[in-house]
Amino acid sequence: MKKLIFLSLLVIIMFSCSKKKDSSFKIGVIADCQYCDCDIKWDRYYKKAPQRLKEAIATLNNDSLSYIIHLGDFIDKDFKSLDSVLPTWKTLKSKSYHVLGNHDFEVQDSLKKKVLAKLNIKKRYYSFVENDWRFIVLDGNDLSFYGTTTKEKAQQTDSLFNQLKDKNLPFVKKWNGGLSNQQLSWIKTELDEATQKNQKVGFYCHFPIFPIDEHNIWNREQFTSLIKPYKNVKLFFNGHNHAGAYEFVDNVHYLTFKGMVNTEYTSAFAKVKFEKDTVFVEGFEREISRKLVIN
Repeated sequence: MKKLIFLSLLVIIMFSCSKKKDSSFKIGVIADCQYCDCDIKWDRYYKKAPQRLKEAIATLNNDSLSYIIHLGDFIDKDFKSLDSVLPTWKTLKSKSYHVLGNHDFEVQDSLKKKVLAKLNIKKRYYSFVENDWRFIVLDGNDLSFYGTTTKEKAQQTDSLFNQLKDKNLPFVKKWNGGLSNQQLSWIKTELDEATQKNQKVGFYCHFPIFPIDEHNIWNREQFTSLIKPYKNVKLFFNGHNHAGAYEFVDNVHYLTFKGMVNTEYTSAFAKVKFEKDTVFVEGFEREISRKLVIN
């Protein structure tokens, strides 16, 4: 009898614990470390980037994080610049991911194909799952005048840019880029799979979608039309606009993180905690803390 009571209590406790299982998790976010051995330009203190990265990682390593992601422009230019910041990046205690930025391809043409391997990226765009979230990492340089590595993509770049250049759009600049049809098709497949598995979706990209300014991805309208039917899309995190920005459109939080490289004495990075109905951004230094409600 006592054994039966004990087993019954054990089942109740186990059931209670499973119901209360914490599905929250926390990550680290850095944008535009952008190191190079260069003089100050546009309020970007390039030579200070390695020390700022070291300080940010020391803070992030003090917490239990599921992963840390850098949102593009790890360097400003020159392939050798990677050797000044990658050793620090490799001291991270958690998993880590990179998004490709436009400046990451500001290297010799012969070295462009080596950027991914150097950053330990297997594919230019990819996805991964954390708890009940699917994170989709976009390559906004897929079509671009600096980051394409095939003739086919170069032709698609010319075609897209020529379609847009006379429309008086602020973001049709040669230092921005676009998503290929192949990547857009892949995004749809990812969204369909996330829907089937009842996963919330967050996007990571270097280039913003909102607000509309000179930093956006070229074919942003194609992207917004693609994701609009998917009610599980909740977040879009990016860098590129070093001033930072935020807009809430069609139930999606579009957040631009501030550039680490900017200003003489301050840095910028964040921890982001994902809870059931809320995402909390804890900003450090210039980065703003925010509460993002997930409906």
